[in-house]
Amino acid sequence: MPASSEKTVEKTAPPLPEPLRVPVADSHTHLDMQSGTVEEALAKAASVGVTTLVQVGCDVKGSRWAAETAARYDAIHATVALHPNEAPRIVHGDPDGWSRQGARTPGGETALDEALAEIDRLAGLPHVRGVGETGLDYFRTGPEGKAAQEKSFRAHIEIAKRHGKALVIHDRDAHADVLRVLKEEGAPERTVFHCYSGDAEMAELCASAGYFMSFAGTVTFKNAQSLRDALAVAPLELVLVETDAPFLTPAPYRGRPNAPYLIPVTVRAMAAVRGIDEDALASALAANTARAFGY
Repeated sequence: MPASSEKTVEKTAPPLPEPLRVPVADSHTHLDMQSGTVEEALAKAASVGVTTLVQVGCDVKGSRWAAETAARYDAIHATVALHPNEAPRIVHGDPDGWSRQGARTPGGETALDEALAEIDRLAGLPHVRGVGETGLDYFRTGPEGKAAQEKSFRAHIEIAKRHGKALVIHDRDAHADVLRVLKEEGAPERTVFHCYSGDAEMAELCASAGYFMSFAGTVTFKNAQSLRDALAVAPLELVLVETDAPFLTPAPYRGRPNAPYLIPVTVRAMAAVRGIDEDALASALAANTARAFGY
């Protein structure tokens, strides 16, 4: 077909997968970045056995939206936070920060403290089940940005522990420092490594600390054998599944829009890696997510 037609097909939503027989939860999604309404996303997900969604905040605006949305829908739980890349953007006006509003005038440490205070307030709401995604992201971060990220990360750990909420970790190219800060601060009772990106050795370290490991569509990628090796050794009771939609669409739909209804694709790939029945894995994933987020 013509190149223009190929591009159109590539960007269209993938088809509905075969429904799961045992319902599961998408432990990490961004509905506010996906097309369509919340109602449409919930209906489409439920039609394939994805009956619970964890809506994740990445800045103050998004965290408020997550909390408000979770208050309106029983099937949605919220987490609130400043994404690691949001902290340097607030302090230094970093254009590579998370905010969808683009770079703004640097606000300094006071502005970061004010943003963290709002996350703290939101974390106290009953329908907010977690604090995150927070952590460290060294992909394109310089020394000043790293300092702001670590300050924010430590603050989020304290907020999660004080409110008794789960901590949701974003860890990109920063494994050693994330583990170090968690050890120094003392991790909350329930800590989730979102879009787990470590190897099998790190999975064993996380398991020994009782950290949950949430696997995304990346586990289906051809070049992600290290993730599959990690999944193979992670204790079943500490494994979660997520989309991180609209990002990280599983194969064979990589490059097309991701959404919670595609969870079954990743679940089936995970079951193959573990060598266990799809229903058994789904049952474990559902129980683990409910335990991780306390719902």
